[in-house]
Amino acid sequence: MRKIFCLFLVSLFFAWVAASSAQEAALVEAAKKEGKIIWYTSLALPSSTALAQLFMSKYKGIEVEVHRTGSQRVLQRAMQEVAAGIKNFDVIHTSDAGHFVLLKNKGLLMRYTPKVVEIFPEGFKDKDGFHYGMRAGVSAILYNPNIVSEKEAPKTWRDLLDPKWKGKMVTAHPGYSGFIMTHVLAFVHQYGWEYFQELAKNKLHVVQSANDPVGLVASGERPVAANSAEYFAYKNMKKGNPIKIVYPKEGVPLVISPTAIAKDAPHPNAAKLFTDFIFTKEAQQMLADKEGLYTGHPEVTYPKDKPRLKELKLLAAEPAELEKRNEEIKKRFVEFFGA
Repeated sequence: MRKIFCLFLVSLFFAWVAASSAQEAALVEAAKKEGKIIWYTSLALPSSTALAQLFMSKYKGIEVEVHRTGSQRVLQRAMQEVAAGIKNFDVIHTSDAGHFVLLKNKGLLMRYTPKVVEIFPEGFKDKDGFHYGMRAGVSAILYNPNIVSEKEAPKTWRDLLDPKWKGKMVTAHPGYSGFIMTHVLAFVHQYGWEYFQELAKNKLHVVQSANDPVGLVASGERPVAANSAEYFAYKNMKKGNPIKIVYPKEGVPLVISPTAIAKDAPHPNAAKLFTDFIFTKEAQQMLADKEGLYTGHPEVTYPKDKPRLKELKLLAAEPAELEKRNEEIKKRFVEFFGA
């Protein structure tokens, strides 16, 4: 009886594998008939293009049309199209998790669960199955070692309040960057709005994207960044640019960036295939290796010179609160920094 039962289990397993393979083949064929994916994303253009190219090399005949801009503009464009009855984008990805609370509540997302995400940590999964964390990053302090010595470089977030940095720092803007939206809310929880009032006294240069401070620090135009997307800084540092990254011990904001499929996606099968692909170990490992990103995939490995998330104190911001306080955060930031 035991032998018969084992044979039965084996036959069930192979039947499941065959059915799964057949379903995947059917999805690939349906996606190829659609021939295209329109992807709205806030992922840095070199990174989003690399991911699109990796997909297209695997699934020839399916084009990924990348539309990249800042998180807030991605959402703005998507909502304007929805209001006008335009069904343009298939997959949407930003660094503001609050956007996906809004989109889900408005019934604008398709419920779809990629195959691999069951093994992802809870913070990377919507409990209702509408969106999942494609990538993660932290916000960190940057400085140019050709201008600022390691001894005098800021070590904590409060070090940035020192008047010696007046006119020497850059900050990205939460009105453009979802990454910085999370950064600001995490700091409001940690220090209160008073922190930003004090920081603004140092006359920071304001840019848009969380990636923009990297260039200004590397060029020496602003030798210190009060915040930045650490992954983009790491990537540029490895290319030989004069950048040093500081991970303050009091904590770094953790930004989990979701992705989802539009409910009325014009290319729904291609969108599902692309979403499945995004969460494979191959794609997630590429994001870690070539783009310096963290991911929720437990089998992904990281460069030895990059700290693991478990080695850092992480400051989180809840997606529902990000959505609720979005306008407040943008308004207060403009109030303090004048832009």
